[in-house]
Amino acid sequence: MTTARPPVSAPAWVGEITPQQLEADPYPIYSRLRAEAPVAWVPWASLWFITRWEDCLAVGSDRVRFRGAADHPTLERVFGAPNVLTAVDPEHADLRAAVDPPLRPRAVNVYIDELARPIVREHLARLRDRNRAEIMAELLEPISVEALGALMGLGVDPDTLRRWFAGLNAGVSNIERDAEKFATADAITAEIEERLGPLLERLARQPDRGMLSHMLHGGRDDGPRPVADVYPTLKVILLGGMQEPGHAVGSTLLGLFTRPDQLARVASDLTLVPAAVNEGLRWIAPIGAVERQATSDVVLGDQVIAAGEAVELILASANRDELRYERADEYDLDRSRRQHMAFGNGAHICSGHYFSRQLERIILEEMLPALPGLRQDPDREPVVRGWAFRAPKQLHVIWGA
Repeated sequence: MTTARPPVSAPAWVGEITPQQLEADPYPIYSRLRAEAPVAWVPWASLWFITRWEDCLAVGSDRVRFRGAADHPTLERVFGAPNVLTAVDPEHADLRAAVDPPLRPRAVNVYIDELARPIVREHLARLRDRNRAEIMAELLEPISVEALGALMGLGVDPDTLRRWFAGLNAGVSNIERDAEKFATADAITAEIEERLGPLLERLARQPDRGMLSHMLHGGRDDGPRPVADVYPTLKVILLGGMQEPGHAVGSTLLGLFTRPDQLARVASDLTLVPAAVNEGLRWIAPIGAVERQATSDVVLGDQVIAAGEAVELILASANRDELRYERADEYDLDRSRRQHMAFGNGAHICSGHYFSRQLERIILEEMLPALPGLRQDPDREPVVRGWAFRAPKQLHVIWGA
């Protein structure tokens, strides 16, 4: 990858953007980029940030001039290859055949209630005699990892799954290439392979009807995929899918807390839950950016992206583009429904987008009646962090009279 790329007509302040600023609150920076430098070379990341809706849509949908970013500074370094994010056809099609079928709407509709509602109710029951909680750590994250863990048949406890997510996230978000963060992700990879290796080897010999087995055998008539070829995409799922539903619910709640009248409407009419979830996903995209790589020189806006250079489609920015959404920085349940990019677009759209939405719906359908009068704790400020993956890290709530 190019590491020293002189930008064309870029404002000087673009070169001063830091990952620490983005972690704290990327939205003011994205707003300024959309206005002044919608296609911007970001030196510390050594790639292009693309921040407007139309440009993200065009690049994400273009399978000729852009592909999965094999030279991205962290993806293959952390996940390995082949993985479903960076592979190109025919490898990409083979990996999607391994992952997609159990996550398609018709399949999800068969199992989602039976799988998810008991998990949600069990965790809510633990809060029955209380009237306050830090809801991310005590409810939403455990539900999220346990539900996907159950779907995949991992047999790994939720605390370990949350730790795996955090370690992989440290590596994938490490565009600045901090050696300690890569070491953390490497240690998680070694643990994943040690814990799941015997299970995968058994499923390679004795397939069942579970998702892990499908990752080995799905779309194959000539024997299972090598276990080593499954690990990279398995790690993508552990990172992208484990916490995303719980984080999305946390962001939806945070948005509803800014509109108490809308929260009250959703709580009294659960048919509004899907709209609440959809707006939460737009307002704070849990996966804030995805990567592509130019296959040839491409002119985008007033910039030339050279063949081989990586671009970061800033989905979180596209979802707040003022040219597409009025009052884009506000959470609004009544917003006219338009497509957003919380799950990406094009050939690399997130395989689990339907599963995630349905899990989020079920969590809210169960939680709002179980915690009547749910509201943000006025004495505890929420902590929201991240740009590649953004969500409340702490969200203290109270309920009852």
